[in-house]
Amino acid sequence: MQTNDATLLQTILEAIAASPDKVIVERTVDEMGVLLKVKVDEKDAGAVIGKEGATIAAIRKLMGVFGRKNNARINIKLDVPPRKKLKTYEKPSIEDQNHDTGKL
Repeated sequence: MQTNDATLLQTILEAIAASPDKVIVERTVDEMGVLLKVKVDEKDAGAVIGKEGATIAAIRKLMGVFGRKNNARINIKLDVPPRKKLKTYEKPSIEDQNHDTGKL
């Protein structure tokens, strides 16, 4: 059974995500407070995190206010797949540039 904090977070994330059916919120309680683990589709990770983390920071702040109202410390952990590495370009060394002058 999900409680109010998990339900609130689930509702917020489903409104942001393009695939709301793939949003999963798991709630655990320990000595540190309430931990809400969030799993989203990798396509929705960018929307949930936002530019420079602004969206997830706002969600964490909102959930913090909700937790203080209920005398609980709420932490949110995002479980998103790692970003794919972009192909890197290797800049030719000066030696390579000097030897290839005839190919211009």
